[in-house]
Amino acid sequence: MTSSRANLTDFEKSIVDKAIEAMQFAYCKYSNFKVGAAVVCEDGEVIIGANHENASYGATICAERSALTSALTKGHRKFKLVAIATELEDPCSPCGICRQFLIEFGDYKVILASSTSEQIIETNTYGLLPFAFTPKSLDTYEMESEQRNHSDEKH
Repeated sequence: MTSSRANLTDFEKSIVDKAIEAMQFAYCKYSNFKVGAAVVCEDGEVIIGANHENASYGATICAERSALTSALTKGHRKFKLVAIATELEDPCSPCGICRQFLIEFGDYKVILASSTSEQIIETNTYGLLPFAFTPKSLDTYEMESEQRNHSDEKH
């Protein structure tokens, strides 16, 4: 599952580098755990984010959500790739909230990286959150609900 940055394309390496660079903007005075993210939008624009902690821990913003919300604010809704970097030698997976947030916008490539080693993990949003609750789940519910209501009307 873990491989090396050498296996990435030059473009993917550049996105990992942007995620690592984004770590310098982290505001993490409580945990000192810096995280950076770089998201590639459908049109090729790259937007970075970093984690921003808060004395009220629940108000903390993770790097992944920081990058995506910046992209969303600019009008982007489709993404090709997100790279997420930490200082851990073994790449670290996003938290559950971030996994759910990432998958909201479909299935796209995810690269988990380390700023202190050449190790990476390549996956996708569905790989991070199998059996995810997505917008399609709501569409399916609406369709099934209409079918049930239609069936009830016949009886």
